[in-house]
Amino acid sequence: MTKSLRIGILGAARIAPAALIKPAQRVSGVEVVAVAARNRSRAEAFAKKHGIATVHDSYQALIDDSQIDAIYNPLPNGLHGYWNQAAISAGKHVLSEKPFAANADEAKAVAARAAASSSLVVMEAFHYRYHPYITRVLEIIASGELGKIRRIETQMCIPLPKRSDIRYDINLAGGALMDVGCYAIHQARTLAGAEPEVVTAEAKCIRPGIDRWTRAQLRWADGLTGSIECALWSGKILNLSSKVIGEYGELRAINLTAPQMFNRLTVRAHDPITGNSSRRKEKITGEATYWYQLQAFLAAVRDAGPVLTPPSDSVANMEVIDGVYRAAGLEPRSPSVVK
Repeated sequence: MTKSLRIGILGAARIAPAALIKPAQRVSGVEVVAVAARNRSRAEAFAKKHGIATVHDSYQALIDDSQIDAIYNPLPNGLHGYWNQAAISAGKHVLSEKPFAANADEAKAVAARAAASSSLVVMEAFHYRYHPYITRVLEIIASGELGKIRRIETQMCIPLPKRSDIRYDINLAGGALMDVGCYAIHQARTLAGAEPEVVTAEAKCIRPGIDRWTRAQLRWADGLTGSIECALWSGKILNLSSKVIGEYGELRAINLTAPQMFNRLTVRAHDPITGNSSRRKEKITGEATYWYQLQAFLAAVRDAGPVLTPPSDSVANMEVIDGVYRAAGLEPRSPSVVK
């Protein structure tokens, strides 16, 4: 009988139940066996609520636990890089929430550590990348139905008016671009299948250095142009859209990020041979993105299955994030101080 992949959670984060604990209950061969938090009583309450057997007094103690095979890291952004490296150094597989690190330089350090430990799986949790929805979108682009792609636009704007939220904390590498913006950038890169350069960017800040809204113009080497827009607080209450414009038509995908909640795929195209135009909508069904992601993580650990969001991809995404911040007149984030 194949031994289960035993996963420990760093922090009693709000995202952990949806992103890991519930999918693990439905993915054969995965167990969530331990949790650690800065406050032990909070970790104990979390463990009791979710049926987790072991509570550790510190993140390092959890990482050092020989009964744990892999680490799930949903800590605040500024702590991702440090604890990802610590987990890799301890011989643990890593599933890290995004962004992978506080900035591109730190992401490169994590990637180098991962490369030196080639037997370990290190995956950034861009969970949407493992869902059939994005697979279908990429199929349509690759089919040539839209012709040569000329422009890509991605937007991820959500409402987060609570000023005290940690996503607005500069010491935890916060900001709209680091939170929802990392998705918008990743989706633009994925749809293009290549790396862009940042042309211009602008941001509105909730306090010095912390963006609540950011927009950037992008350009690719083949002449493709694009834009990303992200917000935690703006005039757009909710906008989760991606648009791909080609010489023969356009594709619009609503909610690539969490299509299990709702999604809508619309394609308008003109056939250059027949002269006929068409418009259709497609509905993509399936499990939650996190279920697909955990299946992929397990397959990568057990059978060397493909990792669509490896450290090299994380570094490329962070380079664009840093570039947008600089173009907008802001500084890239710094890692949090680990005490």
